Order: sequence, then structure tokens, then C-alpha cells
Amino acid sequence: MSIYDYEVTLENGESYKLDKYKDKILVIVNTATKCGFAPQFNDLEAIYEKYKDQGVMVLGFPSNQFKQEVDSSQEAAQICRTTYGVSFPMHEIISVNGKNTLPLFTFLKDNAPAPAGKMIKWNFTKFLVDAQGNPVKRYAPETNPEKMVPDIEALLKAKAV
Repeated sequence: MSIYDYEVTLENGESYKLDKYKDKILVIVNTATKCGFAPQFNDLEAIYEKYKDQGVMVLGFPSNQFKQEVDSSQEAAQICRTTYGVSFPMHEIISVNGKNTLPLFTFLKDNAPAPAGKMIKWNFTKFLVDAQGNPVKRYAPETNPEKMVPDIEALLKAKAV
């Protein structure tokens, strides 16, 4: 089982399988536009812009489980685009914990747990996935996305070999 076995839905309601990103390195993050960590959108966009031509994709998944997201997926995506200049794909509002957890996030949590367990504690938990669809690292909400760059570059080098 890999990340490519999962289907997700964009903020406009269009569903697709993640196998469209085969051979790409993925940064997957649960987001919230009203969160104090929302300025991380700027850094996530910078990573996307810098590395997208080398095969890196950032995927944003808004969640209101911590009561810091607007009511609609479209509005959340619009805020990301207008306030933070986000151009990477944004998805529908999802659950990251509990019985309604998006299956993708269950897979990510099972395969890249945090030191304190599998549960996602807050918005802007970030997952790094290699070009074979395997989760390789999980980053805490307070970890600035810039700190992911050495790991992203190491995966790019490994992919190039």
C-alpha cells in the first residue's frame, strides 16, 4: 500500500487519485486559514515555487477540527490564494482525527507517527512523502517549512540516482 492508492477531493469538488503524482516528492499539510501558523503558507508556497520543476508538489488539506477554519472549502482556498499567494492545490475541508478521518491521513499517521503518537495535535502538521509514495517524515505544526528543505533536497538527490 502506498499513498497512490488514495483518492482525494479538491476544493471545487473534483476528485482524483494521488497516483497522478507518481514519481513526485510530496509535502502534505493540514491547514487552517485562521490559525496562528497560517503564515507558513508563505513558506510552503516558496518551497513549491522553488522545487515544483524538479518534481516536488505541495498539497494543502484544510481542516476545522481545531476550530480555526472557515465554513467552506472554496472560501478557505480563496483566502489561501489572495492572502498568501498559494498556487499549489488546496482540497476540501477534511477531518484529520477521529472516526471521519480522511483515509489518506490515517495512512500518513500510521506510517509516519509523531514521537508522542499518531494523533494530529494541531494545524500545519506536515508530512514528507518520497517519489515512491512512502511517507518518510512528519513535522510538527511549529516546525517552519524551511526546515524541511534539507530533507526535500536529499529526496531529490536520491531520486536523481
